[in-house]
Amino acid sequence: GSHMEEPSDLEELEQFARTFKQRRIKLGFTQGDVGLAMGKLYGNDFSQTTISRFEALNLSFKNMCKLKPLLEKWLNDAETMSVDSSLPSPNQLSSPSLGFDGLPGRRRKKRTSIETNVRFALEKSFLANQKPTSEEILLIAEQLHMEKEVIRVWFCNRRQKEKRINP
Repeated sequence: GSHMEEPSDLEELEQFARTFKQRRIKLGFTQGDVGLAMGKLYGNDFSQTTISRFEALNLSFKNMCKLKPLLEKWLNDAETMSVDSSLPSPNQLSSPSLGFDGLPGRRRKKRTSIETNVRFALEKSFLANQKPTSEEILLIAEQLHMEKEVIRVWFCNRRQKEKRINP
């Protein structure tokens, strides 16, 4: 049998896992995002743990081989989509100041860790009003340059915490 028919060997997997991780980060996806996206696109969703194990080559060889083609497909899809959505029209490409990542850092969706100054501001809003309306949440989000969803979730969590402190 020629080399082509063998299941991809470990070296190839390692190489792919590395590339996958770099490109995933560059596209601004978390491991959790990828797991969910796989479910939406191909009907088998994976947990963040699975993706993280894959990247760390912590899965069984058989599972790695099963995941690889799916992740490869996802990467292609994700890259095509990100290219489409982030480049409004070809003629803007000629302007050098708008490099590929020329969008003012709004698109990067990192794991939500809220910076101290932002958290401080949120605490202040919370003291003023524990149940902001969605308009108010939108305002806060705009002021802090945060996703509305993140703010909403923060308030929910914060109210939960409040209940535990003084029921």
